[in-house]
Amino acid sequence: MNIFSGSEIVEMAVQIEKNGRDFYKSMAEFSKDKNSKEVFEHLAGQEERHIKVFEDMLSVVKKYEPAEAYTDEYFSYIKALSDDHVFTKNKKGKDIAATVKDEKEAVNMSIGFEKDSILFYHEMKNFVPESERDMIDNLLNEEQKHLKKLVLLKRRCYA
Repeated sequence: MNIFSGSEIVEMAVQIEKNGRDFYKSMAEFSKDKNSKEVFEHLAGQEERHIKVFEDMLSVVKKYEPAEAYTDEYFSYIKALSDDHVFTKNKKGKDIAATVKDEKEAVNMSIGFEKDSILFYHEMKNFVPESERDMIDNLLNEEQKHLKKLVLLKRRCYA
């Protein structure tokens, strides 16, 4: 039993990136620290680029249906990943940003969001055509760079 189609997974990725962009833009406006502001502005721009990549991918993926080799247990796992990732819900980026008390909390939340996205995109590769997997690998690499940048910011400014 397929819970998701390839296009639904990519649409979730678009939503994750939109929420990430909105969160990072809000955090850039909120930040008083120059380093934090620059990192959040950079990440917002990166998320905007990722939105375009996933939107372009949708036209290819809409025609693709993943192999039926996946078990119900695996689809339950993917559903749990998407349900647990707060950024798969519409317009959550700004809502979550409004709850942030300080820059340290914003950085810690961002690290968690990036980790969740890396895991989600890694699993997402199973639901897109093989021709699109290199693109997801490139995005995964960028998300890993985001995570490293945030961890360095945390060590430098908020440890």
